[in-house]
Amino acid sequence: MRAPVTWPVDGRPATSRVVYAAAHVVADPLGDNTPGSPAAVDWDATLRFRRHLWSLGLRVADAMDTAQRNMGLDWAATKELVRRVAAEARSYGDPATLVSCGAGTDQAPQADDLDAITAAYTEQIETVQSAGAGVIVMASRQLARVATGPKDYHQVYGKLFGVAERPVILHWLGEMFDPNLAGYWGSRDVAAATDSFLELVHAHAASVDGVKVSLLDEQHEVGLRAALPEGVRLYTGDDFNYPSLIRSGSHALLGIFDAIAPAAAAALQALDAAEAAGTDADRERLLARYDEILAPTVALSRKIFETPTYHYKTGIVFLAWLNGHQDAFAMVNGAQSARSLPHLAEVFRLADQAGLLADQELAVRRMKALLAVNGL
Repeated sequence: MRAPVTWPVDGRPATSRVVYAAAHVVADPLGDNTPGSPAAVDWDATLRFRRHLWSLGLRVADAMDTAQRNMGLDWAATKELVRRVAAEARSYGDPATLVSCGAGTDQAPQADDLDAITAAYTEQIETVQSAGAGVIVMASRQLARVATGPKDYHQVYGKLFGVAERPVILHWLGEMFDPNLAGYWGSRDVAAATDSFLELVHAHAASVDGVKVSLLDEQHEVGLRAALPEGVRLYTGDDFNYPSLIRSGSHALLGIFDAIAPAAAAALQALDAAEAAGTDADRERLLARYDEILAPTVALSRKIFETPTYHYKTGIVFLAWLNGHQDAFAMVNGAQSARSLPHLAEVFRLADQAGLLADQELAVRRMKALLAVNGL
């Protein structure tokens, strides 16, 4: 194993980019979190992890796919999560700045027309707003199933902008993260879907803080970023190419930042300093430091997010357990079983190479325990 790494992070938010870490929930290891059961959450550990992220200067994106929305975190638990996290954020500042939460339609799985889908979205947006958090409008499985073309998406989202009290983040989640979202924005052709998406954003630019794009296509993201209206941010959700995308101008809303938060915060400090540097030499030196920090995290992220990508949450929680952020390697919906032991062993190795095992002695002890349980 490599020598331990101490990341020099001062806890101040990044100034050059707006950065969210999409956070996981911690399951209650004594709760009935078997597949299909309502989520039993360890609220103390869940909130403690969010304090960890805030202490590093990162914002928190909550109640999203990293928190197992549509994969075990039911609406009852989601409402409680939103309420608790927004209340906790008040100890650090304005919850609308520090935490944004996903609003979707998963409480209405049988919604079969645009009015029912709009009503489900409205309920969730109002729940997030009443808690004091910012709103992320998530992609809807129900809308993907019912919509017949771009006009249906524009109709639903147009009404949602009227419900939102402040600008929202729109989330375009690719089908590699959720196969049920294939053809979102009205077409399976990415270029046509992009045209539909941009038409919506341009028509409602004053109501859009930014767009979060998770398509794992760097070239597409750069082009989309350039085509957005002035003042609308592009939040990269590309867990494969985030270093270069952030470096070139994207903001960030990333699940991998849950796992690599200390390194991400240190890299962002270097980027801030580079963009404020007085000389080209200083700028290049600091950008090289940014690249040096994030480069080894990419192999880790690509492993965690390998196909089937939607099981990436297992690797995220595994690292949180190794690093002592929770007492058990347990997940709602029994999702800790979604990755193989060789996969997890490689995640352990890559996390060590990236300097992301905060307490190596603890991590080794827990890894050995996991191996022993599996007969090794």
